[in-house]
Amino acid sequence: MSKPLLFLDVDGVLNPARPQPASDFDAHDLLGFRVLLSRRHRDWLPELAQVYEVCWATTWEDDANTHIAPALGLPTLPVVRFRGYTAQPGDPRIRLMELFSGAKWPPLLRYANKRPFAWLDDVIPPRLVRNSLVRPDRLLLPIDGQQGLERHHVDRLLARPPRPVFPPQLSRRPGMVW
Repeated sequence: MSKPLLFLDVDGVLNPARPQPASDFDAHDLLGFRVLLSRRHRDWLPELAQVYEVCWATTWEDDANTHIAPALGLPTLPVVRFRGYTAQPGDPRIRLMELFSGAKWPPLLRYANKRPFAWLDDVIPPRLVRNSLVRPDRLLLPIDGQQGLERHHVDRLLARPPRPVFPPQLSRRPGMVW
């Protein structure tokens, strides 16, 4: 059986706005931006890769492999494409007030293609987080964009990774979010 996917954002997750302690983070100038990256993350991400297939789920897209991955000692990771994504038949409806925070949801679902997954991001609609609580095949972990990824998030991901739902086809009720 394949590993569950781990969708990993950069800004707010690996690059927090105001991390404490700041001494755990090194500043990098990448593509004209000041990016804070932690030595802790360099240790934690390989731990997660033992349980998950880690994928970039960031608007950095390929630039994450070019700039972020080397700074953290990561290999090239698969990339979920967000730029240029156009809605496709069967995509879940995104509510008007969630257009920004929910924009990644349809591409993530398409990429996962019914595989179990976890999603780490600082911008996840609360409705999606609530709906995922009853889905053993999904784990949505909102991250505080000021602090970024912390050890308790890693421990949660390792303790109970998402698992397949049997039977593989879930019945969908009208109005239910995937």
